[in-house]
Amino acid sequence: MHKEFLMGNAAIALGAVASGVNVVAGYPGTPSTEVLETIAKHRPDDVYVEWSVNEKAAMELAAGAAYAGARSLVTMKQVGLNVASDPLMSLEYVGIKGGMVVLVADDPGPISSQTEQDTRHFAAFSKLPCFDPSSAQEAYEMIQEAFEYSEKYGTPVFLRPTTRVCHGYASIDIKDESEYTVHTPEGFIKDSKRWVIFPKLSFMNHQKIVARNVELSDVFSSYDKNKIIPACDTWKDSKKGIASAGISYTYAMETLQETDMVRHLKVSTPYPFPEKLAVEFLTGLDEVLCLEELDPVIEQELTYICGKYHLPTKITGKLDGTTACAGENTRDSVSSYIHTFLGLEKAGSSSLPTPPELPVRPPVLCAGCPHRASFYAVKKAMKGQKTIFCGDIGCYTLGNAMPLDMVDTCLCMGAGLNIAQGVEKVEPDTTCFAFVGDSTFFASAITGVVNAVYNQANMVLVVLDNSTTAMTGHQPHPGTGRTVMGEIVQKINIEQVLRGIGVTEVETVNPLELEASVLCVQKMAKKPGVKAIIFKSPCIAVTRPDAPLHVNPDNCIGCKKCILELGCPSIVLDQGKVCIDNSMCTGCGLCSQVCPVHAITGGASHE
Repeated sequence: MHKEFLMGNAAIALGAVASGVNVVAGYPGTPSTEVLETIAKHRPDDVYVEWSVNEKAAMELAAGAAYAGARSLVTMKQVGLNVASDPLMSLEYVGIKGGMVVLVADDPGPISSQTEQDTRHFAAFSKLPCFDPSSAQEAYEMIQEAFEYSEKYGTPVFLRPTTRVCHGYASIDIKDESEYTVHTPEGFIKDSKRWVIFPKLSFMNHQKIVARNVELSDVFSSYDKNKIIPACDTWKDSKKGIASAGISYTYAMETLQETDMVRHLKVSTPYPFPEKLAVEFLTGLDEVLCLEELDPVIEQELTYICGKYHLPTKITGKLDGTTACAGENTRDSVSSYIHTFLGLEKAGSSSLPTPPELPVRPPVLCAGCPHRASFYAVKKAMKGQKTIFCGDIGCYTLGNAMPLDMVDTCLCMGAGLNIAQGVEKVEPDTTCFAFVGDSTFFASAITGVVNAVYNQANMVLVVLDNSTTAMTGHQPHPGTGRTVMGEIVQKINIEQVLRGIGVTEVETVNPLELEASVLCVQKMAKKPGVKAIIFKSPCIAVTRPDAPLHVNPDNCIGCKKCILELGCPSIVLDQGKVCIDNSMCTGCGLCSQVCPVHAITGGASHE
């Protein structure tokens, strides 16, 4: 063993490697992304790692590997689990042979997600065991234990870290390479009675699953990471207790060490819930405060147990408004909840000076982002016409910000295509645009295009192809020509895919060529049926920028059109005059094409 200072996600990754994982698949999404990337960086030569085209594909690939006796890991964020839920729900009924861990990172807040979805509910829904780490150290240990439980019980197992566990850093104990488990898959053994799902098999296995989870509830009551921390002498006669999980447990323990410790239940396996341990904890208590993020899972379980065993304990938390019903817990909020609950004086404020307020910086597309040019071209081309712009998940969601104001709807990955079709059926006189990125196109938009062609929709698909999966950290995808393991592979051509589906009107244009882009949009919008425009220009973060542009003050008329219409963060006002911040400008040249008096020059031609 040795110590390393690691991000929680890196700890999970190295824990998986130490477990002898054989196959890893996933789809990028904050806060889970770094797990797979770290495994790819530190994997032994015989470990296979891939960014799958979407979460469903990743789940099915990992299932196949587990069928063959491999230890497999699939990674995603909480909303990605929705995409993977179809195979997951059936997989529990079929079962697995090798260990399979489903890592789903939840995002309280939400900080970088559409929703505050709680995977603990999905665990109960799918009847899968769930592990909930409270620290990087626990996450490292838990993923290894999860593989063991998965193999023993023949079931996939959830590992559910939340954002602060994923992205927090700590010095933790990890194994030396000589201590790693070596797992050799047995291989797939044909047995249609086991691997082919039929109603009769599901019926029989459902009963087995229920019995297994009853057993696991007992097993988890003795699991060392589920535990009762006894009250200290100061509070030994107290009739109050605290129940917590995840990062909230860590915050609570920091506070309780300052206030003296009351009886405390730590829940590391929210499903199946450690019922016997909970009964032991509740016995003799009058009131329990539940500290958890997202939904009141622990609170509801303890309330149910109190009813089942006729315990008089009052359970408080999110349901009665004692704690916040949404958003992240913090060290300060947890401390406040505990002090109020125990009737203590609120913790004193920090002696450190109050830092100055940071300037407000709204989310904005990067300087030089080709998406800005794409949105602007469509906006300019369709000025004065009745339109709807259906957006999608990714950097291009930021196209909703002023002054672009080019995202009218955004629901989930790939939804813009079908939403545009729905609007068109109600408002046939509206020109419907659907924007989607290149990674999202492969992940979840292709079926929407098929639906549009098959059902004779009238719409314009706009693919914003910046040759990377930008928002999650520039991961490769099928259109980039390389894999996460560094292999050079054939690029899948989006235009060819569209034509193969049946889209006959497809054009590719560089959005940084404004006039050509505007003309392309105008032409395609007039055509009937399904049309596609591919705006192709690389993300500025993965390409070499040109020289910056500059404003000629003698020519500038102060109209501020470059600022008012583009919203590029590199174009600023300095003492009332328009100028360009050279430290931010990438030389894309869009502003020079917008300026009515050609006062902006430079870029590729700048000397």
